[in-house]
Amino acid sequence: MSSSVVGCAANADAVELDRATVRIGITGHIRLTARSRDLVRDALRDRLRRYGDRLLHGVTCLAAGADQLFAQALLAEHGTYEVILPARDYRARAVGAANRVTFDHLLRHADRVSHAFPVSCTRAYAAAGHRMLEQCDELFAVWDGGVGGVGSTAEIVAAARRRGLPVEVVWPVGARRSPR
Repeated sequence: MSSSVVGCAANADAVELDRATVRIGITGHIRLTARSRDLVRDALRDRLRRYGDRLLHGVTCLAAGADQLFAQALLAEHGTYEVILPARDYRARAVGAANRVTFDHLLRHADRVSHAFPVSCTRAYAAAGHRMLEQCDELFAVWDGGVGGVGSTAEIVAAARRRGLPVEVVWPVGARRSPR
């Protein structure tokens, strides 16, 4: 009988922890100007601070730009995050040499890493973004409002809205995308 009571108490604690934790997904532009990266990082931290004492848990695909800025902001605000990589070969095929140190550092700090697709391709990026939506309660979108193709920020925002997920667009005044 006592083990049953302990089990109920443990389950009650788990339910309370779930209520106290907010799970935020991230989507956004990869190429941001240097000034924009600073603006976006600050804006993300400001938004995360609005949650007060709630536990913060992010869900990210850890792409350069918005995803990595979000992971950095979560770490700075003592949050945690999980990573959904598009595929096992993502680092080798899509992470540039200039970004590998940051990518590897952030990947090491993830609570969990999973893969959405067998190999990196446009469909893999889209699959990772859609899987991220399944794991979050709301979405931050570092987005200038532009349109895009498969797996784009615009597609992920539209999918989140169709699911009824709250979407907060983060595009500070003065933010700009860098040219290709």
